[in-house]
Formats: sequence, structure tokens, C-alpha cells
Amino acid sequence: MIDWPCLLKLNGDDELVYLESESELMRECHDLIMDEEDIAIDSQGVSYQIQQSVGTINLIKTGNTLDLEYVTTLIQAHEFSQAELCLTKIHFSSISEAIKSMASEH
Repeated sequence: MIDWPCLLKLNGDDELVYLESESELMRECHDLIMDEEDIAIDSQGVSYQIQQSVGTINLIKTGNTLDLEYVTTLIQAHEFSQAELCLTKIHFSSISEAIKSMASEH
């Protein structure tokens, strides 16, 4: 079961989308054409493939658990693309803390 909140990482894009809940994921993905490489990353670092069906979104565990360093790198790339924050100041003690830091952009 996914540990909310999570991040939506779209393939080929540095921008991350903060998602507080499953209903928010459904709203965000409703109008998107999802790529098979798009993933959701939960607060424990577990990654999920996103599968769209008519009227529903399914999250399938990929078997990969991302570490704090990788999640931090994703957030740094996101912040760099937004040109809003000094990258050297980005530091987190946990994946959950890293993901929750994105809530302020939500």
C-alpha cells in the first residue's frame, strides 16, 4: 500500500508533482497521457508504475525502492528547473521529509 504523500515523476521531465492523496493522483493523471516510464514515489521511497484504465488509475509496485540520495537528486533537478532555490541548501534526513518539502509548492 502506498505511503502518502508521494511524488509524481513524469518521464523526460525534471518537474515533480506533489500528491497528498490517491484522489489527488486521480485528478492529476485524469487528463495526462501517461508514459510507461512515469512513476509515483511514496514517502518510503517505493516506486510505482502508473497504469491507466478507463476511469481509473492503478499503482503497481516496480520492485524498486529509491534511496534518499536519489530522491534528493530528483528534487534538486526539479528546483533547478524552477530556478527558485539554491541547490546546495537542499538536504533531507529522510525520504518522507524530502517529499513533504514539496508540499509548499502544491
